[in-house]
Amino acid sequence: MSPLGSATALHKSHCRNVNLRTELVLIPLILSLETATRAGSVCLVSGDSVLAAISLNPEVSHSTDLLYKVQESLDAAGFKLDDVQLFAAATGPGSFTGLRIGLATIKSFAATLGRPCAGVPTLEAVAHASGASAQTVALLPAGRGELFAQLFSVGTDGAISALDNAAHLKPLEVFAKYGRLQQAMWAGEGAILQSVALRDYALAHGLEFFDSSNHPGTRRAGWILAPACENLAIEVAAIAGRAFDQGNTVSAADLHAIYVRPSDAEMNQRWPNEKQLST
Repeated sequence: MSPLGSATALHKSHCRNVNLRTELVLIPLILSLETATRAGSVCLVSGDSVLAAISLNPEVSHSTDLLYKVQESLDAAGFKLDDVQLFAAATGPGSFTGLRIGLATIKSFAATLGRPCAGVPTLEAVAHASGASAQTVALLPAGRGELFAQLFSVGTDGAISALDNAAHLKPLEVFAKYGRLQQAMWAGEGAILQSVALRDYALAHGLEFFDSSNHPGTRRAGWILAPACENLAIEVAAIAGRAFDQGNTVSAADLHAIYVRPSDAEMNQRWPNEKQLST
């Protein structure tokens, strides 16, 4: 039997929130997937309650275990797939293959059950995970030593505003674009990978650099490196819940990926390297 065998009726929840099922009309049960990053994650949320959160195996293709992890999350929370009222997914930028797997999965769930979707830009979820900040630079690895980057402001209430557009940049271009900032939160896997370069640049320009992963909850002026987010799907669900409250959901057919840069195949076709030119 498929790990996501169809359910025909609501069943009794064994979650700690015994009143949850009667509140689902106002507080949706959200299933969120994040497959844009190498690790990836799954989450089941209702309101402020995280009912289940599972990180995927970065060494295994999302196509191998994603459905099983979704089922594992549902089982852990005592729900079935047709209990879910909102399906959410990170829409990119990120891994081309990962995004396609995650979005195809969420779209198939939503289309089959006739439920709405919410797409959440991956960099927005990264910024949300780092907490309130007037200026948060979200960074994710883009392959070939390059980065996806975008600047946000994050309010104390979790509201996020994009201050520029997502870009595909080399590390030096990131400093050229954001090095002028006197105070900033640097968030995401890309920021952690570039932490030494960020620290050296900040100190060379008279800015204090603080790694908050060593001192959680402490904030200082200057440049701050946000701690790693263990389950980005939780952030996707939080942002999706806000979109649901505001009536900003979409149909499965209207859920699309944000790629920012061409795929490797497209890049090789547009800008062939010497080996390709010689064959």
